[in-house]
Amino acid sequence: MASTKKTKKTHESINNRLALVMKSGKYTLGYKTVLRSLRSSKAKLIIISNNCPPLRKSEIEYYAMLSKVGVHHFNGNNVDLGTACGKYFRVCCLGITDPGDSDIIKSLPGEQ
Repeated sequence: MASTKKTKKTHESINNRLALVMKSGKYTLGYKTVLRSLRSSKAKLIIISNNCPPLRKSEIEYYAMLSKVGVHHFNGNNVDLGTACGKYFRVCCLGITDPGDSDIIKSLPGEQ
């Protein structure tokens, strides 16, 4: 019971931090713009939904590894990630270029 409560709490905190980034920071939504920001090494953190296609996911992870950017695997599908971003559409991947007032880059597990 404690483990499910802890995962729900971390999931909620990630959603809150993501909403703060959407309000005060700079970000890119979508596969093509995330790859573009990784190539130009502007991205600080990449968030990928759990139903992202495997080839696309591995390509994003490879580019992130080359540019030394952390990757976080979101615990929800692309509809959940879009809702967490405050959008009414699906979001497969999200690149954060400027976190704004949020501490999402320091706080997320899985990023180096």
